[in-house]
Amino acid sequence: MTQFPFRRLQAELIQMIESMPAESQLPSEPYLAKQLGVSRATLREAMRAIEGRGLIRRRQGVGTFVVGKIPVIESGLEVLESIETLAQRIGLKVRMGELKVEQAQANPAEAEALGVAPGTLLTRVERVIYTENTPIAYLIDILPADVLSEDDLGNGFSGSVLDLLLSRGTPKLSHSRTEIRAIGATPEVARALQVQRDDVLLHFVARLYAENGRVMDASQSYFRPGYFRFHVVRRVGQG
Repeated sequence: MTQFPFRRLQAELIQMIESMPAESQLPSEPYLAKQLGVSRATLREAMRAIEGRGLIRRRQGVGTFVVGKIPVIESGLEVLESIETLAQRIGLKVRMGELKVEQAQANPAEAEALGVAPGTLLTRVERVIYTENTPIAYLIDILPADVLSEDDLGNGFSGSVLDLLLSRGTPKLSHSRTEIRAIGATPEVARALQVQRDDVLLHFVARLYAENGRVMDASQSYFRPGYFRFHVVRRVGQG
């Protein structure tokens, strides 16, 4: 099956799922495959992708069920805020999964991103943010070790490097420059977010600057589809 029909199959399934009440059980795979005119293997692949978006859940030996309405974290891109801050605003509980922290010398790409010399000691912070049992964001931050050390990430760290830096007050943070891309999930990211390889994700690549112009943090954020809605307010040009 070509890519276009597969995407159309996903769209038809999503439309059907969204029309059903929460906790409804979907028809069996053989029945759905026959009704939609596709193989069970193709249907199963489409269902895995939809499950990755949090729209359905499977119970082994029981069936597939519709999940209730997903709470969406919405934010304008004009102001930089942490996922924790955004989630708190809509009353959504989030938590940090396993935290991985390591220190290593900067390779050429990292040195260029942070504006430091190759070999500079850096701190790399990786974690997954969850709502209930669903991973919704995979975050990687790389900072000079004199900005953030392993000791700074004690028991009080909830997952936001931004909030940690802001709580210090110095040096004062100025702005972030962010590139926004749509990418296919790599095997590493797919495992972290429990989605299928090559599923489309929103990917932010950012540099966080202090008022003195120093790059404080080079980060990558991967967002699971369906849980985030970003927008930007644009001023109308005068020609």
